[in-house]
Amino acid sequence: MKIERLNITGFRNYDEAEIIFGPKINIFYGFNGQGKTNLLEAIYVLGLTKSHRSFIDNNLIKQDKEFAKIKGIINDNKIKTKYEIDITMNKKVLKIDNDQIKKLSDYISKINIIIFYPEDLNLIKGSPNERRKFLNTELSQLYSNYIDILNDYYKLLKTRNDCLKKLNKKEKIDMNYFEILTQYLINKAILIYRMRNKFIIKINENINIIYQKIFGFENFHLEYKTNCFFSAFKEDVMREILTKKYQEVFDKEVKYCQTLIGPHRDDIEFYLDKINLKNYGSQGQQRLAILALKLSEITIFKNYKKTIPILLLDDVFSELDNVRKNRLLKYIKNNIQTIITTTEITNIDPKILEKAEIFKVKNGKIKKEVSR
Repeated sequence: MKIERLNITGFRNYDEAEIIFGPKINIFYGFNGQGKTNLLEAIYVLGLTKSHRSFIDNNLIKQDKEFAKIKGIINDNKIKTKYEIDITMNKKVLKIDNDQIKKLSDYISKINIIIFYPEDLNLIKGSPNERRKFLNTELSQLYSNYIDILNDYYKLLKTRNDCLKKLNKKEKIDMNYFEILTQYLINKAILIYRMRNKFIIKINENINIIYQKIFGFENFHLEYKTNCFFSAFKEDVMREILTKKYQEVFDKEVKYCQTLIGPHRDDIEFYLDKINLKNYGSQGQQRLAILALKLSEITIFKNYKKTIPILLLDDVFSELDNVRKNRLLKYIKNNIQTIITTTEITNIDPKILEKAEIFKVKNGKIKKEVSR
């Protein structure tokens, strides 16, 4: 999968911009605050329909504009498709080949994107919600039905919590309805648990090799943490355990007016040998771990979806010494279309620069340079 062309209008600090990308490494360089990160954000929004930096779509519109528009041509296994996202102050319109897409799950998962950016450090240092958000974003790209399952789960969760609040206030509810509701919640929970567990297993098949090959450390892995221990991630086993667990915690759930068991309480932990990187890892180790995590996803997309995602690396070079920087570039150069932002390119191997597309970014303007 490759992005061939991107057109952006009224997005962040861009009035108008058109970029034609190369099929391999594309490097955008310039001083901070010129629009490099905004460019990557536009690509991310085109694929995922939302920003990785802002929850509010209106923030994406340039201050003196009434709307923002992102258009891109994606080549996936020699099939070219036009994607478009139009953002106004009160709505967002999604289009594929000029046809408006009403359902989010019919759009997301079409463009596969992996992004590394400085704030990714929160994946380790931040709250469990940050790590669940990561799982949800990546799985929504892998499975077209994941968003629908997740949305159904949270609707059921809200309804069940409303029932618990009523019970807490000594109000009467139909307990048969409550039991049916709980079983529906369990059905959705099992699907989410199984998808997440499979994803973490696949990550661990690749991540240690990458971490060792590029960064020189071994024995790195992720652990998937649920608040309900499963002896096996088999449907019948999980259903029995979840049903029993909900019965055990019912009184406590009524007391706290919320559902205490389920994938909305999931977490991930990062380990180097037996060291939990959240508690004992250096900031450098944490950043390298996240980069290895993102790179390990490439093989998952390739094996499951038979396509290679677009890789976005925002200011990644500031985290690496020259040796690791060039190891990284050599690792990705033949496998994946990569779009990199950096403040300078003087420390990049000249042989890599010769084959890369290089762009200078200044004050919201992008100029392609002759490869060096």
